[in-house]
Amino acid sequence: MATVMKKVDAVIVGFGWVGAIMAKELTEAGLNVVALERGPMRDTYPDGSYPQVIDELTYNIRRKLFQDLSKSTVTIRHNGSQTAVPYRQLAAFLPGTGVGGAGLHWSGVHFRVDPIELRMRSHYEERYGKGFIPKDMTIQDFGVTYDELEPFFDKAEKVFGTSGTAWTIKGQKVAQKGGNRFAADRSSDFPLPAQKNTFSAQLFEKAALEVGYHPYNLPSANTSDSYTNPYGAQMGPCNFCGFCSGYACYMYSKASPNVNILPALRMEKRFELRTNANVLKVNLTDDKSRATGVNYIDAQGREIEQPAELVILGAFQFHNVHLMLLSGIGKPYDPVTGEGVVGRNFAYQNMTTIKAFFDKDVFTNPFIGAGGNGVGVDDFNADNFDHAKEGFVGGSPFWVNQAGTKPISGLPTPPGTPAWGSKWKAAVADAYTHHISMDAHGAHQSYRNNYLDLDPNYKNVFGQPLLRMTFDWQENDVKMAQFMYDKMAPIAKAMNPKLIAGSPKNANSHFDTTSYQTTHMNGGAVMGEDPKTSAVNRYLQSWDVHNVFSIGASAFPQGLGYNPTGTVAALAYWSARAIREQYLKNPGPLVQA
Repeated sequence: MATVMKKVDAVIVGFGWVGAIMAKELTEAGLNVVALERGPMRDTYPDGSYPQVIDELTYNIRRKLFQDLSKSTVTIRHNGSQTAVPYRQLAAFLPGTGVGGAGLHWSGVHFRVDPIELRMRSHYEERYGKGFIPKDMTIQDFGVTYDELEPFFDKAEKVFGTSGTAWTIKGQKVAQKGGNRFAADRSSDFPLPAQKNTFSAQLFEKAALEVGYHPYNLPSANTSDSYTNPYGAQMGPCNFCGFCSGYACYMYSKASPNVNILPALRMEKRFELRTNANVLKVNLTDDKSRATGVNYIDAQGREIEQPAELVILGAFQFHNVHLMLLSGIGKPYDPVTGEGVVGRNFAYQNMTTIKAFFDKDVFTNPFIGAGGNGVGVDDFNADNFDHAKEGFVGGSPFWVNQAGTKPISGLPTPPGTPAWGSKWKAAVADAYTHHISMDAHGAHQSYRNNYLDLDPNYKNVFGQPLLRMTFDWQENDVKMAQFMYDKMAPIAKAMNPKLIAGSPKNANSHFDTTSYQTTHMNGGAVMGEDPKTSAVNRYLQSWDVHNVFSIGASAFPQGLGYNPTGTVAALAYWSARAIREQYLKNPGPLVQA
């Protein structure tokens, strides 16, 4: 028998960026809010205290800030004919756990979405014709435009303390150098100027210009100077220590829910944060038209029922999907019939990497770094080039994003180097301070046969079915990766290295769970304008259960070329405004099906 708590106005599942933003917005609206975080309490102190935090073994090898897979994980297979097996060791992707979630351990690259990616299907059909999109590719429009989201991108950047160089503001060009000519127009400048560039980024910029591309400063949620955000949260200037991704920032220089929003929420009497609270399900009325709250297991192993008028799902991408499936919110997706929406349009990211090795007189000093810092090229991102003759959908930015190459996991060696022994040691010594890594950080499309559902064989520690991930690379992914490699390689060659290493995907490539790519997972509870192809409407509100809002990258109908965090934050603020200005005045569907 669950212990029933006092009813609140809103309960939020997960306390990363989405949870923190929604908690701040809803308490400002006068609601009593409880946030439930499955992991422990985390903050800059003690989790980011110096010098203990500068510890690669604890944080990035033993995965201190990441999900404990012994309690709950996902199962993975390449196609529907296989039996999925549990993901038992964190490698390919790294979901966080604890207060701040992935927003505590992220790098800090803070992009806005390219406008065409919000209306992906419509744009491609208008420019290339309906026949250009492959039959089993299920990309679709978000249901919201860039112009609608722009004020919320602006708000998020001011909360994050983002560093960058604007190209145009209100239609007027403002940058001669460092701005991105392909970027959408902005209503105001970045809160802080762009960070200084590392030597590797300077080499990349010079080479990109030589081959005729248009390099720009990456927008970074690592501060270039001291900053106080609209909530009164203070940040210090980044010192390029190289310990961003996988770590809590001891300098208060990397934006996180813990640094940028939680201090303000601590002073809010209407807000309560409960940690070690594993949410089991969203409780529904008998007719499944309304949520009545959630049930969770607390740190003592007790089952707790938290009644609420409003339920916000703000967990990591696949946790949102898992919870909707376990709770019976929305129709589960069936890849055979193509019907159903929850689990549909699961997508990832299509990465290609090139490493350049230099002679010993070129020192790239890769131990220096900042997670969001670097120089990018957008000439082949989104639809900034003609896809018609290339025969694939999607684009990719290229960049050098030197975030700090670590002494255990970051030891690149030239091809042919033995995996151990004296020759390996010599190669490490020769290469470590004389190499550059550059990435094509590609968009990834959604397909009929890449999806999420409940696993029939494996359960978590609470006796619930694990989430099953059916995913593999498709022909479009291979074409795009090979094209991007060929377009990025001239930049590497223009740097005059002694050796270039790397290879794109090929026809035999399969999703590899043992090698890290990104944690940028998308879809499964996607937003859109049609309840037959989307789980939530344009305001991230469930079509089926009007007082449930599912917010995060789970709402993306396909993967973006850019990192997702900036768009996740903007969508959270967009949804919060709809709740505050529309839903609370007249609870019910905000869009009629």
